[in-house]
Amino acid sequence: MSKTGPGSPERSATADREIVISRTIDAPRELVFEAFTEVRHLSRWWGPEGFSTTTRSFEFRVGGEWDFVMHGPDGTDYQEWITWTEIVPPATIALLHGERRDDPNAFESVLAFESDGAATRIEMRTLFPTKELRDEAVEKYHAIEGGRQTLGNLAAYVTEIVRKGAEG
Repeated sequence: MSKTGPGSPERSATADREIVISRTIDAPRELVFEAFTEVRHLSRWWGPEGFSTTTRSFEFRVGGEWDFVMHGPDGTDYQEWITWTEIVPPATIALLHGERRDDPNAFESVLAFESDGAATRIEMRTLFPTKELRDEAVEKYHAIEGGRQTLGNLAAYVTEIVRKGAEG
């Protein structure tokens, strides 16, 4: 019996601090995974609808960092920082995401990539340090809808690559 499955003490202890978003994308797992690993891809789809991204530095490896600015559709700039804590190609990426290195409010995300026939099911589990920070992310920053839009942008991006590849 799993100790971290649904209804387990560990799972219920973190449920109020967690956001889970998933999507099936009509593209091979290796391509969906690659879209997370190279800045030339990330800068084309990262973020909710209407956002763009400017990368300051990017090193995809455990302990590497991505220092970037997300530009909101209203002109607001959001300083962002990610460090990768685990990379298991093409199955898992774990990261710590905050406004800057040593951000006490940084949150952890684990992305799981599973083959589903010719498609890929991606699940993004985000765990915040406190329930209050999770609630603020949901209410003030619309984290659930933003996460869905971000995975939607990823889906549109990689399916376009697949379509172009099929053409030629």
